[in-house]
Amino acid sequence: MTTIDLNSDLGESFGQWKMGDDDAMLDIVTSANVACGFHAGDPAGILRTLRAARERNVAIGAHVGYPDLAGFGRRNMDIASADLTAGVIYQIGALQGLATAAGTTVSYVKPHGALYNTIAGDKRQALDVIQAILEVDASLVLVCLAGSPLLNLAREKGLTTVAEAFADRAYTPEGTLVSRRLAGSVLHDADLVARRMLRLVEDGVVEAIDGTPTPVQADSICVHGDSPGALAMAHQVRLALEKAGVTLRPFTAHEAE
Repeated sequence: MTTIDLNSDLGESFGQWKMGDDDAMLDIVTSANVACGFHAGDPAGILRTLRAARERNVAIGAHVGYPDLAGFGRRNMDIASADLTAGVIYQIGALQGLATAAGTTVSYVKPHGALYNTIAGDKRQALDVIQAILEVDASLVLVCLAGSPLLNLAREKGLTTVAEAFADRAYTPEGTLVSRRLAGSVLHDADLVARRMLRLVEDGVVEAIDGTPTPVQADSICVHGDSPGALAMAHQVRLALEKAGVTLRPFTAHEAE
């Protein structure tokens, strides 16, 4: 039977600024990419999310990003290697401490926003992030954009990697994500998103923004927790997959077998 992981970016509220509905999303997803304080999230809120994830047996990943609270980590940064590596180490360590207090563990790393997109093709910053993970815990899995050079680069350096697809993002014919600056880059129709992800799992393709069937091989599907209608999309994706006989479970479960 086919299996797939369903993940979402959580723990991103900051003080009185509320982002998404973590409790409701944790009832749907199998893995949670939890903010580490650089792009979003405050310690008390992150801890609450971690405890809620533990209660639901949801796998935990460190959602590391650029130091960019004002831009929600979605602004490109030409950051020095020493700063980037130390910053990623700092973020993973912070989440590991909070996870220990919550009675759970961090099992993977998923870069956020601009950092995620940059290291998909920028070898220097990619190596900085890889080095940070290796220095903290080489057993942590790195989540990468499906089809990106980062997958092989990280494997060559000794990390286990997982390829990820995005339920609520449009794709180019080349298999990359359409820039958020362009119209149609973010999808909002829950039924359409669910059909796209079922086709991805069953056939290994998504329809690109120009209608081209584009190959995308992925082990995990992300629904952004901050997208409008995120809960409805995540629910419909899960429902469509389960109706088709697809088993949803954390990709880290595969690594443990």
